[in-house]
Amino acid sequence: MKAKTLAALQDARTQRQALALATRLSDAAEALIYTDRAEGALAGDAAVVAAARRALGIGRSETVEVGGQRIFLNVYVPPPRLIIVGAVHIAQSLAPMASLLDFDVTVVDPRRAFATDSRFPGVKVMQDWADEAFEKMGLDVSTAVVTLTHDPKLDDPALEAALRSDVFYIGALGSRRTHAKRKDRLAEAGITDEQFARIHGPVGLNIGAKSPAEIAVSIMGQIVEVRARRIEELAGPKVVAA
Repeated sequence: MKAKTLAALQDARTQRQALALATRLSDAAEALIYTDRAEGALAGDAAVVAAARRALGIGRSETVEVGGQRIFLNVYVPPPRLIIVGAVHIAQSLAPMASLLDFDVTVVDPRRAFATDSRFPGVKVMQDWADEAFEKMGLDVSTAVVTLTHDPKLDDPALEAALRSDVFYIGALGSRRTHAKRKDRLAEAGITDEQFARIHGPVGLNIGAKSPAEIAVSIMGQIVEVRARRIEELAGPKVVAA
């Protein structure tokens, strides 16, 4: 691997950028293909770029045939991430569940009495307002955001920021009545009906959950389901024609 390519991969990992290294097996010609640009000898081949972006979407390295060329697509994607807004009891169950499923978990809550390492061992805790935390972390297509506080001052800025990003999942705790009031508030902030429809609210699968742990199971199940469906939709055919 070229030094320039290795440096690009390391930088992408640091920045949580998805990146595919496309290599033509016949002569080792390469291209670095991001979601918004492509660089290298194969960057001008639209079919190669499309195949690489499909592979990025499903998060899977593979060898494809494009216009008679065999191309190996080595995919580097950031690990799935779950940002939990609200260091509440449900979050104490949800965080370890997500970690067991290899999600990179961050709990965000400006209330210092709740957002402590002792209450959330093994996960990152940020004592910030959610929109400020999101600006520090950045939001991407590998990220899920769940708000659990029931407090509009905490939840609404988080939801507004998430809705203006390309995160793959947004969930918000609350009853249908609470969700309707939430819609009115976010509409005043400029969120459209189409954007608001991305929110899973009331959050979680309808499994009759009552306890904090059961609600956490329903939320995590829904996140896994949404992510799996997204990957399935993006997968498409493996062989790409020129």
